[in-house]
Amino acid sequence: MPLARRTFLAAIAGTTGATVACSGAAADSTPAGRPPAADAARRLLPRHWDQFTFETSGPADTFRVSGSRGNITIAGPTAAVQLTGLRHYLKHTTHTNITWAGSQTDLPDRLPAPDRPLNGRANTPHRFVLNDTNDGYTGAYHDWSYWERELDVLALHGYNEVLVYVGADALYHRVFQEFGYSDQELREWIPAPAHQPWWLLQNMSAFPYPVSRQLLDRRAALGRRITDRLRELGMTPVLPGYFGTVPPDFTAKNPGAKTVPQGDWVGFTRPDWLDPRTEHFARVSAAFYRAQDELFGPSTMYKMDLLHEGGKPGDVPVGDAAKAVEKALHTAHPGATWVILGWQSNPPKAIVDAVDKTRMLVVDGLSDRFPTVTDRESDWNATPYTFGSIWNFGGHTTLGANTPDWAALYEKWRTKEGSTLSGISLMPEAADNNPAAFDLFSELAWRTDDLDLAEWFAEWSVSRYGAADQHAAAAWDILRRTAYGTTRADEWSEGADGLFGARPSLSAKSAAAWSPQAMRYEPSEFEPALGELLAVRRELRDSSAYRRDVLDVARQSLSNRSRTLLPRIKQAYDAKDTPRFDALTRDWLALMDLLDRLMATDSRHLLGRWVADARSWGADTTEKDRLAYDQLSLLTVWGTRSGADAGLRDYANREWAGLVGGLYRLRWSTYFKELRAALTEGREPKPIDWFSVEEGWIRDPGSLATRPSGDTYKIAVQVRERLAESQ
Repeated sequence: MPLARRTFLAAIAGTTGATVACSGAAADSTPAGRPPAADAARRLLPRHWDQFTFETSGPADTFRVSGSRGNITIAGPTAAVQLTGLRHYLKHTTHTNITWAGSQTDLPDRLPAPDRPLNGRANTPHRFVLNDTNDGYTGAYHDWSYWERELDVLALHGYNEVLVYVGADALYHRVFQEFGYSDQELREWIPAPAHQPWWLLQNMSAFPYPVSRQLLDRRAALGRRITDRLRELGMTPVLPGYFGTVPPDFTAKNPGAKTVPQGDWVGFTRPDWLDPRTEHFARVSAAFYRAQDELFGPSTMYKMDLLHEGGKPGDVPVGDAAKAVEKALHTAHPGATWVILGWQSNPPKAIVDAVDKTRMLVVDGLSDRFPTVTDRESDWNATPYTFGSIWNFGGHTTLGANTPDWAALYEKWRTKEGSTLSGISLMPEAADNNPAAFDLFSELAWRTDDLDLAEWFAEWSVSRYGAADQHAAAAWDILRRTAYGTTRADEWSEGADGLFGARPSLSAKSAAAWSPQAMRYEPSEFEPALGELLAVRRELRDSSAYRRDVLDVARQSLSNRSRTLLPRIKQAYDAKDTPRFDALTRDWLALMDLLDRLMATDSRHLLGRWVADARSWGADTTEKDRLAYDQLSLLTVWGTRSGADAGLRDYANREWAGLVGGLYRLRWSTYFKELRAALTEGREPKPIDWFSVEEGWIRDPGSLATRPSGDTYKIAVQVRERLAESQ
């Protein structure tokens, strides 16, 4: 074994505290001797976990909850299914709520027994979660403390297949050293972590700085820890498969190889594609899967997207390429499932018809997006697929989802004659948002009856805050009919983003180029939800669940006002009414300041925390600065000037403290100042080089808070009062 490889594997083993070898089987118990589900319950419910007994028994994907007061027994075939039973008990017996965005766990000292045994069974085998972009938009620099909690919550909500991209950079770095590349060449080719998802999709590479060896080692160690925990819980890590991405000059370093240039993607040069029909591809893929097994352990599911978003096959027949990719996968992992994204025109029938359909799963990203999507069996010639939702793009903080489509379509598609619907796929481009949507969508795979949304949201308001409350019920009924009442009829699956995050223009319709250009519900009908939430009785306000919901609804109410206020500013400017222009622009900036103060009350909405996470992975000041730039550029300009000009800028806009009060306020105040000068001087406004403004801010954003400040409830009251004044 080459010295570099031995050193790398030793580093991973040393960091994780485990050997590199992996059986791939789930552990029966944790190192402390507890069953894995009990250990997860201890983390989630530290005061009550010892009142649960977890038994490994029963048919696949089936749980049973029974017992007496203070002694609850939950049986299921895996730890993850047992935890799903735990969630069912918590919701229906104790009115408790644990999500990836706020929780409420106000439980009695001794837990009540269920009135009768609670039985549940999944109605579909595949419960897939996380988008390819998750590691970028949710946070590329999360540590194990984040991932441990996230995996527990995903298991609690019934998922059994989790996409894991962390550590893929180290895998590619190791593999291609066997094919003529130096350590330095590969570290210059691999993007920094926030941008790696698009490199793995073969969209881009080499941005913004070379990665360090220590960073690769740490990410590999974290990836191994994630996959080991998934196996321990009885869940499947869905790992990246090899479909042909190669570094530059592969043919020069490997004579006789054939590659196909992939052209550009939104201002970036795409990596070349190695012809899968060739012996060179067979050798690279064998090395890839061998190294992957050693680093992360084997799996039974591998995610690969041939020719994603405009990829070019050249003279390579797509069907033959698919057969070769499948052969390489099954040579390394006989019987493994190829997971492929249903997105735009992918996968074409040329791919699905070339492979063993029983070993392919299409995770559909468009089930609730386009009304023309009606027959996936025909679209993919009876290939198994999942019902999927992408309710945000770029990690927008927008609240809402097309829940009526979930209620109308999922069960209809699953039970129709000839259906090949085999699961659900939860794929917002960033996780940890929209907790009601998260809970509702997760339940689709475990329901046995029709979904009545009015009833579901009423029940949600009880478990979310711990008891029935007329104001909580009224608030969630308003939200059900507005932000969560949209449908795919208008060809959108996410809500409209706010205009505070847009590059300034009096005619701005959205912040992100590919977002809705108008509100998808009536904002005036949404705003009363804030008043109702604020009126929830005092004893139900202490949970992070309540605070998160108040934050979300107050933020959305402020954000929605940007869409009604900007046209009024334009009218004043066009009429050359300077007093009115001054008053309205002051209002605009004041609302931004209020929004920034509101978001500063929550640690998960602090830009400073996100940047600090990135900096914590750096070995020295230079690397810390580079990783901070990686994070900040993704949220703002995204990449290069050409990419920003092509539409990527503000794709990942979000209403976070430090971003609203930092870059967004800087842009709008600069813009209004120039418009005001133009009015005074009777001239056209001068053009502003926004990319330079944004780049300058990214390089020096100033002091960014890493700890929350202020009281969410009190500032939300101020939001309600301010909005009432400006009706």
